[in-house]
Amino acid sequence: MAHYRPIARTDPARPAEALPLAGGWCWFDTVEVLARDAAPRLMPARDLPPEVTARLAAPRPPLAGMGMDAPRLMGILNVTPDSFSDGGQHFDPETARAHAVAMAQAGADILDVGGESTRPGAAPVAIDAEIARTAPVIAAIRAALSTPISIDTRKTAVAEAAIRAGASLVNDVSGFTFDEGLAPFAASRALPVCVMHAQGTPETMQHAPRYEDVLLDVYDWLAARVEALTELGLPRERIAVDPGIGFGKTQAHNLRLLQGLSLFHGLGCPVLLGASRKRFIGDLTGTPVAADRVPGSLAVAIMAAAQGVQVLRVHDVAETRAALDMWAAVRAC
Repeated sequence: MAHYRPIARTDPARPAEALPLAGGWCWFDTVEVLARDAAPRLMPARDLPPEVTARLAAPRPPLAGMGMDAPRLMGILNVTPDSFSDGGQHFDPETARAHAVAMAQAGADILDVGGESTRPGAAPVAIDAEIARTAPVIAAIRAALSTPISIDTRKTAVAEAAIRAGASLVNDVSGFTFDEGLAPFAASRALPVCVMHAQGTPETMQHAPRYEDVLLDVYDWLAARVEALTELGLPRERIAVDPGIGFGKTQAHNLRLLQGLSLFHGLGCPVLLGASRKRFIGDLTGTPVAADRVPGSLAVAIMAAAQGVQVLRVHDVAETRAALDMWAAVRAC
């Protein structure tokens, strides 16, 4: 089976025959053809099968009220005592609300609230505890802001409480495989969702992860999950996909996924990337402290935007917004 990776470009010198990438700010006139049993090769985009062209070029409808015509920022709000980067900093509800307001003012398009750490080695959190951490904070944010809110959870009961409190998107790091009731709940409410790939659970995912071909394996897994959700009645336009950087991946796996991000546009869904401050950035840049990984995180964000990634999940909203604004200004001049 062939997979088609559009070679994303943003140069203003755009050929007349070039196609828009997901209807956004990038274009492509060449694709890389990838297969498990053949060497990669390049081909003109004009030779793509029509159904592939449609998936790659069609504009993505708004997701949770966010237009997909420019890179959007998902501000991370961990109301946990033990998240890898900011554990404990926003555990107090009032501190969490204030941080959410600050991120919205800095340019966050959506706020992602999570009450269970999914760092490598993290243990599960009891449902009642996760609800107690997230639902009151979401309600407080909703009272203060109109910014969309997503709930970062693997559990149906937590998502239900979050939606009642004012969240409108479910972001599941297990790709809706952990709790069999979560996908039907999202479908029954026609909720926008994000489906993320992970190999294993947070407790085990970094224990020697292996792939035949990480780029194609992750793509095929996400394709199957998208298909499962659409079969439940959730429209494809309400599904975002996330390759799951750092979730059951080595440094080499992460770099390969980042290098090939544009492949995931072939799923016909908005692409979300969460790489902010992650360990592989620290290993590559010599920054063992997560808060010192902002420069590396910004480099990844710009690289992802240059491949048409529509949503960037970040800790450092103001810095990422400034970097994207500068990048956009250069492209537009």
